[in-house]
Amino acid sequence: MDLTTVLFSFFGGLGLFLFGIKSMSEGLQAVAGDRLRVILEKGTKTPLRGVLTGTIVTALIQSSSGTTVLAIGLVNAGLLTLRQSIGIIMGANIGTTLTAYIIGFKLESYALPIIAMGVFFLFFFKTKRINYVGQVLLGFGLLFYGMDVMGDGLKPLRSSPFFIGLMGDVENNPLLGVLIGTIFTVIVQSSSATIGVLQELANQGVISYFQAVPILFGDNIGTTITAILAGIGASVAAKRAATTHLIFNLIGTAIFLPLFLVGIFPKLVILLTNYIYILIPGFEGTWDTLGIKLQIAQTHGVFNLLNTFIQLPFIALLASIVTKLVPGEQDVVIEAKPKYLEPRFLGNPSVALANASRETLRMGKMASDAYENSKLYFYHRNQQNKQLTVQFEDAIDQLENEITDYVLKVSYGKVLTSEQTDQSYRILQVIGDIERIGDHATNLVELTDYANESKFKFSEQANNELMNMFERVQEIYTMSLEALKTDDIALSEKVLKYDDLIDDLEVYLRLGHIERLSQGTCHGSYSATFLNIISNLERIGDHSVNIAKYTLLHRQN
Repeated sequence: MDLTTVLFSFFGGLGLFLFGIKSMSEGLQAVAGDRLRVILEKGTKTPLRGVLTGTIVTALIQSSSGTTVLAIGLVNAGLLTLRQSIGIIMGANIGTTLTAYIIGFKLESYALPIIAMGVFFLFFFKTKRINYVGQVLLGFGLLFYGMDVMGDGLKPLRSSPFFIGLMGDVENNPLLGVLIGTIFTVIVQSSSATIGVLQELANQGVISYFQAVPILFGDNIGTTITAILAGIGASVAAKRAATTHLIFNLIGTAIFLPLFLVGIFPKLVILLTNYIYILIPGFEGTWDTLGIKLQIAQTHGVFNLLNTFIQLPFIALLASIVTKLVPGEQDVVIEAKPKYLEPRFLGNPSVALANASRETLRMGKMASDAYENSKLYFYHRNQQNKQLTVQFEDAIDQLENEITDYVLKVSYGKVLTSEQTDQSYRILQVIGDIERIGDHATNLVELTDYANESKFKFSEQANNELMNMFERVQEIYTMSLEALKTDDIALSEKVLKYDDLIDDLEVYLRLGHIERLSQGTCHGSYSATFLNIISNLERIGDHSVNIAKYTLLHRQN
């Protein structure tokens, strides 16, 4: 084949492979839904449980980057500590080895039928879950079809003087192999893809096992770039979690590369492989009977297992090192878990609903804090205010789910009084409004970011008007929470009247903005951002009124 055909086959096959992995991972995550987040939150009580949780989640979604980024997001939201996230990250490295094992089995001849089945499920069914299964099958088939196409493009490299020389250099200088693997994975941002390429190169006889292993180590280092990127702009704790992923793989390479060079690591892999395969009933194979693809997959698996086994007892030390490498003040940790939803009271609806009401007020206070921080971020551009808004919003979302589940459990299979039924209804309605207020606070942060990136500068008059509306909205929401807490009818009615003031204020700000545009004191390109800000503020006022209405309804009943 000529060079053009080689390049087209390789990059086309790589593109299909990457799209296949992405499609498969997204489909699996969609099938699993929010359960992945719950699994990660609840499966980290001990470091070992964290490792097992990270392994299982990564095996389910076929993406170590996805698991690591999710863990970093939970750390950023204050739902996981740094130490808890380290266990998950270690487990993610083990779970991602499953992809290499899947690639190790030669299923290329079944790729097209699998693709056809995936497309059938994706386009000929209206059920979302079946569509997601179709997406998984389509990705699975494209993964192997891409490998087949890529393999055709790699064959000529066996006789390429340049590539033969490069691989010779790798064998003589393993650090070059580590560098190649790291750079390639940083570019592709998928260790599964680069290890897949490595397996196919070996399968075509382009590189030997001993040339592949240093590159394999580099692939493990390069995959940490996704976590590093996810940590940019996040909290200090989240940045530390991302850095942990990098350090973990660097330490692993520093341990096992010398062992590989002196011949200990390959013997260890062979020993473990032969021992494991003996345990499989009816299987008489050994290391020598495995194909080169599975040999690389097995090496990848043993490396990550042993690396985790060695570093697991030193999680506290690893956290201490990362804390020194990534300095910064300790982030405010928001307690996202419910404080009052005691399961033992579910048999007593009155007590349980009273506790659910207390948790609702706590959730309302979090929304108030989220709003306050979004306001401060708009005026001062302090990143900590942004991070706190995001953390409060994540905590609010979690509490909404927890409170909803708790209230429904209180009601399930029991005959409630009319007052208890009314209280259950009010709690469920109020937490919906509180959750939306948290969403609007996040919207305000995003609008501030957009204004900042676009270098928008509102006029002094516009800023003063916005500050006035920020303060009035905060007042109405604070009153609605107080009315909810005290069942104060007079205060609830005051909130309803106050809503007219907020609506009038929004109209006044819109008219003032149009007038400034006509006078040329405000730039037209700022209009959408300005109007979206006041729209979000007005919606927070509306949700505050809804909360007051539920208080009035409760008292009237």
